[in-house]
Amino acid sequence: MAVIETTRSLNEGVRAEAQGFFSAVAGAIVAWNDRRATRNALSTLSARELEDIGLNRFDLGNM
Repeated sequence: MAVIETTRSLNEGVRAEAQGFFSAVAGAIVAWNDRRATRNALSTLSARELEDIGLNRFDLGNM
C-alpha cells in the first residue's frame, strides 16, 4: 500500500529554490553597487592620495 505524506506542500521545494535564486541575485546586485560606489569615491582622489592608501589608477580599473 502506498503512503502519501500530506504534511508538506508539493511546491515547498520550488519555493525554496526560487527564494534562494532571488536572494543570490539580490546579493550580486548589492555587491556590484558597493564596488561601483567604491570606484566612484576612489576616482575622485588624486594620485598622491591614492598612493597614500597603497593604490593607483590601474587598481581602480580592476575593482
